[in-house]
Amino acid sequence: MIYPKIALAQSIIEILSAKGIVNIIISPGSRNAPLTIGFAQNSNFKCYSIADERCAAFFALGIAQQTKQPTAIVCTSGSALLNYYPALAEAFYSQIPLIVISADRPQSKIDIGDGQTIRQENVFANHSVFNANLTEDASEENDLKINLAIETAIRLKGPVHINAPFEEPLYETTEELSVKPKICHTEVENSLKTIENREEFVSIWNNAKRKLILVGVNEANVIDREIIENLASDPSVVVLTETTSNLHHPNFINSIDTLITPFDDSDFTAFNPEVLVTFGGMVVSKRIKGFLRKYKPKQHWHIDTLRAYDTFGALTKHFEMKPNDFFKDLFSKSSFAESDYFSSIDSVYKERLEKRKEYLSQINFSDFKVFEKVIESLPKNSQLQISNSSAIRYAQLIDIDESIEVFCNRGTSGIDGSTSTAIGAAVGNEKQNVFITGDISFLYDSNALWNAYIPKNFKIILVNNGGGGIFRILPGHEEKPVFNTYFETSHHLTAEHLAKMYKMNYFVSNDVDSLESGLKSLYETNDAPGILEIFTPTLVNDQILKQYFKFLN
Repeated sequence: MIYPKIALAQSIIEILSAKGIVNIIISPGSRNAPLTIGFAQNSNFKCYSIADERCAAFFALGIAQQTKQPTAIVCTSGSALLNYYPALAEAFYSQIPLIVISADRPQSKIDIGDGQTIRQENVFANHSVFNANLTEDASEENDLKINLAIETAIRLKGPVHINAPFEEPLYETTEELSVKPKICHTEVENSLKTIENREEFVSIWNNAKRKLILVGVNEANVIDREIIENLASDPSVVVLTETTSNLHHPNFINSIDTLITPFDDSDFTAFNPEVLVTFGGMVVSKRIKGFLRKYKPKQHWHIDTLRAYDTFGALTKHFEMKPNDFFKDLFSKSSFAESDYFSSIDSVYKERLEKRKEYLSQINFSDFKVFEKVIESLPKNSQLQISNSSAIRYAQLIDIDESIEVFCNRGTSGIDGSTSTAIGAAVGNEKQNVFITGDISFLYDSNALWNAYIPKNFKIILVNNGGGGIFRILPGHEEKPVFNTYFETSHHLTAEHLAKMYKMNYFVSNDVDSLESGLKSLYETNDAPGILEIFTPTLVNDQILKQYFKFLN
């Protein structure tokens, strides 16, 4: 086997191999040549070459999201490293393990005016779970730092940074290892299976007649069916799920905004829970966050093995457990309370769903109509990736088949790497992958298509409304030049030439008939990745959406 001659590079590569890290995303450069040589010529690794570091990091994020294993990203020195930051922040808040390995100049070359040198040590300190600043020589101290970085990424489900200084020559190789790095294995603590002071919390639960469960970003199939049935059968429990919750039952409310947007003060007072239980990641709905911040529950319990954000200013208890274990233990001693909480909310929600059906049947071609048709068309048992801004908000309003797993970068809620993440997820999971995106998000991350690993059956559904439609939905919109230029980012760009440049199939739609035929062609054509670009009317989309919430009343 061929190894880099630099001993420190050998140590990094051997420790990652011993720890079972498989996927390595490399961005070409010179200073990281020792790492590139070692990773690319070692059959224990699966290496990908992605030129744009920002895209590379989000691509890695998508793979790690699917494999649930750390993915390593490797770059040269200087500003290349800083391009990883958006994906690292997303990984930090979404609890996804990433391992950044940055090549650096030796310390003596920093801040003397040498090329491609910046202060790389601890550059991600605010959004990482561990930082390993290595010295030039292979040493036991360096080995311990590398081991600890990898184990921390796994244990704390977050990004770590290993900064490795290399001196020239960088490209020399050898057929013999010059190091025997120390491999450490730390005992992993098992998460709690039972509730501490269970009787106290069971008593609160049993006596509460209004209990609200709110589920944010959540993996599919992590909650047992008997727990789902218990929650769905309890007359004192209302369960609110989001598109990204991947949790389904006919009694659960899966379009929060459809339910609560028309509420007045008396409705909110009746809906106000005594006990709020949350689990999963970030919540999309601004309306539910606004409601719970104004009408605070007496008790707010958050269940997560690592973190609890006080999103509503009402957090009373963090249960450091897996949600499944929490509910299993709670329900072993709990009982149903007499209540009309579920029945009263459920009757309102069922009326709303009938109104939604009626409204969708009569509206013109628009973003809302497109999302109805697109989501209805999704293949069963596929994986859906959604970009941020208006795309994820429209998706929240439409029922998605429970066989479809849904993902969105809700950690920071940025638009910057949605396409790259979706492509990484398609590589990291064998399911059919469909990505729904808006035009600004797609254009912002267009370098994502500069990628030799996109599966042939990868589908992009691009809703092009000529600008940042989210800003028309949000309060404060006025049809003025400043708004059009600096907020909405009005444009007349299309994906046609990008599709041609990257040899992707390209289909166009601008009405219901061409949308239905375009979707059919998109799904049936699998000789190359495909883009269906759907053009919707810029000036009516927000009016149709706002009118929807009025119509519900």
